[in-house]
Amino acid sequence: MTTHRPGDVSAMPDQHGRQEGACATAGRYRADITAGSLKIAESRVIADLLVRGVDEAGWKQATVKDNALKAKNPATAIRLARLIRQRLEAMSPELWRMVRDGTVVVATHAVLAAAIKHSHVLADFLDLAVRDQYRRFGEALTKKLWGDFLEDCRGRDPQMPQWHESTMKRMGSSVFQILAQAGYIKDTRSMLLQRPHITTEVIGYLERNKEDYVLRCITVGT
Repeated sequence: MTTHRPGDVSAMPDQHGRQEGACATAGRYRADITAGSLKIAESRVIADLLVRGVDEAGWKQATVKDNALKAKNPATAIRLARLIRQRLEAMSPELWRMVRDGTVVVATHAVLAAAIKHSHVLADFLDLAVRDQYRRFGEALTKKLWGDFLEDCRGRDPQMPQWHESTMKRMGSSVFQILAQAGYIKDTRSMLLQRPHITTEVIGYLERNKEDYVLRCITVGT
């Protein structure tokens, strides 16, 4: 029987039996997380469009012409809608309904689960860096921790793009915002570690759908 070391992403199978590790696919890490944090209000809008099965013309009407996401300009609306749609489409309609109809806490954790599945940067930061801080009884996360994590990512994925320093900072900002929204840290200023209680609705969804790696990451603080 194969055993997995804690934090060993190279050994994590996904729900289809594929390896979730660094060498599973080329380009494990992407910078698209810079497009936004969890964006709960906007995610509810996108979840509603997905649940209702709106066609592409309807998507354009809602996100661009009607500016349902309340974006500053059409380009931002398109970019944000694309990110949120890609996140949510990684999951099933059951989760979309949690995002659309659930309480703020349930919707937050549902969007977080989708974001973890969509972004290996977020998933691995939780599973490796944040988990290690909990294990060490660390008091707070730091910007240095983020920088060290990205350096380690290069070892896990040699094909990782050579991002500009400003891009890496924006990525870190989005990740820390997500962690604050979800309750892993008190706020983005102090970055004091907390242990969030993930709602049973989202935990149950992940268990039923065998989203084992997402479950592992989202429960890192418990």
